Amino acid sequence: MCKFLRFFFNPLNLCSWIKDEWSLVYEIAYVKENWIDPLMRWQPKVQELISQLERMLANHPSLPKTKAKVTEPKEFNLSAPRPRGIPVPERVPILAKPRPVPRSTYQLPKEQQLLEITKRYNRRKAEELLLRANMEEMRCAVPRSRGEPLVQDSKKQPRLQFGPRILKTPKLTFYKPNDDVPVKLNTAAILREGALYQRQVEKELQRVDQLVDGAGDFSEFLEWQKRMQAKDREEQLAAGECRRLQGKLSHEEAILARQHLMQENKQKANQKKEETAELMQQCAERRLQEERSMKELVEQVLETQKNVKVAQTKLLKVRQQIVQEVIEESRELLQRSTEAAKEEQRQRCELISQLRALEMQPTRKGKLVDLTQIPGYGLEGEMSIMELRERLALLKESQRREEEEKRDQIIQGKRAKSQELQNTVEQISLCRAAMGRSAALRWEEKKALSVGPGAPCQDERVLELQRRIEEKAAERHKQAALLHVSAPRAARPKPRAQLEAQHWLELERSRERRLRALQQEGSACGPARRLEAA
Repeated sequence: MCKFLRFFFNPLNLCSWIKDEWSLVYEIAYVKENWIDPLMRWQPKVQELISQLERMLANHPSLPKTKAKVTEPKEFNLSAPRPRGIPVPERVPILAKPRPVPRSTYQLPKEQQLLEITKRYNRRKAEELLLRANMEEMRCAVPRSRGEPLVQDSKKQPRLQFGPRILKTPKLTFYKPNDDVPVKLNTAAILREGALYQRQVEKELQRVDQLVDGAGDFSEFLEWQKRMQAKDREEQLAAGECRRLQGKLSHEEAILARQHLMQENKQKANQKKEETAELMQQCAERRLQEERSMKELVEQVLETQKNVKVAQTKLLKVRQQIVQEVIEESRELLQRSTEAAKEEQRQRCELISQLRALEMQPTRKGKLVDLTQIPGYGLEGEMSIMELRERLALLKESQRREEEEKRDQIIQGKRAKSQELQNTVEQISLCRAAMGRSAALRWEEKKALSVGPGAPCQDERVLELQRRIEEKAAERHKQAALLHVSAPRAARPKPRAQLEAQHWLELERSRERRLRALQQEGSACGPARRLEAA
């Protein structure tokens, strides 16, 4: 403690590097006012304390050094382990020979190979035609008389001829994947599509039977259906217009909400400034109170340091007494453990001598076994090992025959199933061709009977939404005038206003296109359905 106080309260150390290190963490003014100046004021009293400690050190006699007892290691008395016996090796099981990996796994599909070959052929042919066109590019401009024959070069290459003969340009033939490579369908897809076409055929036959039996005409139903479709289209157009106007209304409401939010943010900012000023004042008061409490705590610590030496001497005596008690207890425990170890070693020696006496006794190692002899335990169905092997061989032969029969049945079932799938595929191809022809006819009728679009109708909901939009726009303009902020759709449009105007224009155009498409579908579906019913 004397060394520490002499070092710490040295004015040279305090005013040089200690002050510099503290200034790296805290402010320089705070370090000088709260730490350096108080320590310099305490210099006279601290110097008196240092001199008192030095006098105590000079009068205190040195304690004699006692040589501690060194622990000497002692080797363990261990018995030599017996050699372990060699374990019997386990028999390696013989696994069944697996099937080899098919070669098709490491080869490309046949369709992909055909595609690659066709691509290379088409590319080579196109390169030859390009080279030929580049070589004969300027020969058509050579003047010659009508009866003059063509001049051929040494390589005998054909040239373009201008006369009664018509020049045929070479036609490039490229490969189309949909022409040669068929689309593969799995079994589930074929059966599903076949069942669908079968249900359609049965429904059509049922309808024809009903017509033959005298069923009524569908003209009234078709008229009613046409009226209902027109009504649905009008409702769809009105709903689309309502959604568009609701979008504009929500846009106006969003602008109003943004303006209200700006006002609220201003009020919150002013309130926040007032709260910050109050908090700063409270922090200053709390800091003064903490400084007073720290001064009181320092005074209490100085008072407690005076009674530290008396407590240290008492604690040293208590610890020496505890050490003596622990040494006596450890000596007693060591004596007990040595006696227990000797008794255990004696029992081990007796057990080892008994085990060695048992190992020296002779034992019978082998036994003769007759595989053709019945054990004679009196059990039902008792037999010898040879008879058991013969019966197992017969059982394996019968199982092999049953597997062959089952394999033949599976092959026959697969052939029947493949034939059924082939018939289904043929039926699907016929149905697809018929559906393609009927779709082409319907398209031609729809194209011939198309008419121009009509004007959109008005609805009460649309008018109500337009009125609300006008009210919101007027309120937004008033709010903008109060806030001295220009409206988003001012005379000088900004880039964002231009984007919004373009967005609403696109919505109007898409609504008109949808109305035109719906009216075309409605005008074309009526005659087509009448033709189908007939």
